Amino acid sequence: MSPTDSIDQLIIGSASKNVDPSSITISNQPRGNETPATRLKGRNLQSLGLKHGDLLFVNYQDLAASNVPADNNPPTTSKPQPAHNIWESVKEDSVDTYWRSVDGKIPRGRDPRFCKHTSNGMCDYCMPLEPYDAAYQAEHSIKHLSYHAYLRKLSPKTSSSAAQALPPLSPISYKVKVPCPTGNHPSWPAGICTACQPSAITLQSQPFRMVDHLEIASQDIVERFLHAWRATGLQRFGWLIGRYEPYDKVPMGIKAVVEAICEPPQEGELDGLTLGIPWEEEHRIRELARSAAAPLTIVGYIFTDLDPTPEDRTKNVYKRHAQSYFVSSLEAIFAATIQNANPTPSRSSTNGTFGSRMVTAILTATEDGQVDIAAYQVSEQACAMVDADMIEASVEPGIVRVKEEDRSQDAARYVPDVFYRYKNEYGLEVKKSAKPCFPVEYLLVNVTHGFPQTPSPLFRSTKFAIEHRPGLEDQRVESVLSALNRLGAPSLQDTRDQSKRTELAKWLSDWHLIAFLETTQLLSPDDIKVFMRTATSPRLLEDPSLLDGLMKTDGWQTLMTFAHETAPVRPPSPPPTDLHDDIPQDVFDQIAAEEAARGSGSGGSSRIRICPHCTFENEHGGRDCEVCGLPLG
Repeated sequence: MSPTDSIDQLIIGSASKNVDPSSITISNQPRGNETPATRLKGRNLQSLGLKHGDLLFVNYQDLAASNVPADNNPPTTSKPQPAHNIWESVKEDSVDTYWRSVDGKIPRGRDPRFCKHTSNGMCDYCMPLEPYDAAYQAEHSIKHLSYHAYLRKLSPKTSSSAAQALPPLSPISYKVKVPCPTGNHPSWPAGICTACQPSAITLQSQPFRMVDHLEIASQDIVERFLHAWRATGLQRFGWLIGRYEPYDKVPMGIKAVVEAICEPPQEGELDGLTLGIPWEEEHRIRELARSAAAPLTIVGYIFTDLDPTPEDRTKNVYKRHAQSYFVSSLEAIFAATIQNANPTPSRSSTNGTFGSRMVTAILTATEDGQVDIAAYQVSEQACAMVDADMIEASVEPGIVRVKEEDRSQDAARYVPDVFYRYKNEYGLEVKKSAKPCFPVEYLLVNVTHGFPQTPSPLFRSTKFAIEHRPGLEDQRVESVLSALNRLGAPSLQDTRDQSKRTELAKWLSDWHLIAFLETTQLLSPDDIKVFMRTATSPRLLEDPSLLDGLMKTDGWQTLMTFAHETAPVRPPSPPPTDLHDDIPQDVFDQIAAEEAARGSGSGGSSRIRICPHCTFENEHGGRDCEVCGLPLG
C-alpha cells in the first residue's frame, strides 16, 4: 500500500466478510487507545502519521445474521459526515494552551571550551535541549518531568494530524470491562476472561507530575487560616482558590498560585476533623471564583496536622518524616478521591481528560518544631486503584491495605495481582507482592512549594471574618455596614478623596467579604460579578477610580442605603453660650462681698501690699515680694 491510500482499504483488507463495520477499532497498542474506524473514514495513511513497518491492532465483532433486521426500504444515498473525535472539542486550561503554542526547548549559551563557531553558529554543545532531557533533569535535581515535557517525550513533533488521530495518553483503569469485548460469556461477576480482566499491577514511581509547584500568593493567607487552630487547638480544612500559571524553574512546568482559602462546614478535633463530601457550596464558589479579573478555580485543598509539645506549647511534634510517613494511607485515598472527581481536560487523551491538578497541602511541624507546608499529589495508579475499590486505609498510617476480591452481585470487586519493587539489604532490586499491604510512598508524587519574593495577591485584605467559624468569627451584615460607615463609603461616591477611596478599595478586596455578600441577597448575581472583577483588578490601589463601575450598580446603592440608615446618630451640638452663664449667681455675690470687705479694710491697714506678679499679700514694708522676690512696684 502507498502512503496516499485510504484507511478504508487497510480495514477492508484486514477484516473478513462477516464483520460488523461499526465495531471495527484501530489502535497502535495491543490494549487501550482504541479509535473507531468510522472516525478515521476518508483519511489516508500519510495524514495519520503511519509509515512502512508500523504495527496496528484491529479489533472487531462478527455480524450475526439474526441481529440484522430486514430492510424493505430502498437504499438512500447520503453525504458522509466528517468524523468527530472527543479530544478535538476539549477546551483546555489557558496554561495548556500556552505550552502547546511554544517550542518548550531548554536554551543553552555558547560553550567557551567546546564551541569553535562564531556567535551566529550552533553546534551540539550549545543547541537547545529537549524539555525531557535526562541529563538536565539530573543536573538540576528535578525528580519528575512536567506534564507537557512528558507529552513531548511520548509524541515528538512530527505530524499534527497524527497527534490528533492517535492521542498518546490513555487513562489507567483497573476495572473489569463490562460487557466483555469478546461477548463470549456473561458479564462480570458472572464470568471473566483475559480480554475483560485487568492485567497485573506493578507499582512504580510516576515519571511525571501534573503540577510542579505550589505558590501561596501571600503569607497572610496562611496566617489567617492558622488563626483558628491557634485560638482553639482544633484542626482545620480549607479549599485552595487560585489559578494555574507557567513555572519557569522546570522545563514546561506548571504552578498552582493560591489567592484565597475557602473553609467549608466542618467539625474540628484535636487529632483530626469531620468533613462533608461532596461540598454543597462548591458550585457557587466555583462560579464566584470564575468571575474574577483573572479567572480562578479550586486548585487543591489544605489542612492542619499540628500537635503542640507538652514541654513547650510554642513548638509542635515532628511526626511526618522518612522514618514514619509523609502522607497517611487515609489521606492518600482521600486525595485520590478528590483527584478522580476533578479531572484535567486534555486533547492528548482518548477520552478528553487525563489526571488531575488538585494539590494536597499539609500544614505540619518541621524538625525544629515550627510550622511549614508540605505539598503532594497521588499517582495515576493510586487514582485508578481507588476508582476500582481495590485499596483501603490501615491502622498503621504509612501502610495501604489491598482489599480482598468479592464476587457478590451487589458489590463485585476484582483485584488483580499487585507487586512493588524495592532494594533489599544487599542493594538488589526485589519484586514483592503488595498483598495484603504495601508502603504508601509508592502512591505519592512530590510537589515543591513556596512564596513569591515580591507578593502581589489579587485580594489585598484578609481582615474580614472567615466563614464557618462559629463562636470564633461571625459573619454579620451589621459588621459590614458598620465598617462601610467607618470608612465613609456612603459619601465617597460624590467626592474624589484618593486616600479614602484607596482605603475603601483595599478593604473591599477580600475574598471572604465578597463570598459572604453573595449569600445576603443584597447584591444581584450580576452586581456580585462586577464586585469580584473590581476587587481583583491588578490596578485597583493605583487607580481607585475603578470603583466607579461598582458604585453605579443597583446593589451598591442598596448597600449604601442600608449603611446610611444604620449609621449611629450623633447628638446635636449646643449653641455657643457665654462662659459665665453656667456659674450660679450666689458665687458672684460672694466674690463681690469679699472685694468690698477688702476695700474697706485697706484704709485702716496701709501696710498690706498685693504683689502684681503672684498676688501675694505682703505685710512688710520692703520693696520686694516675700514669695516671688519681684519688686512690688
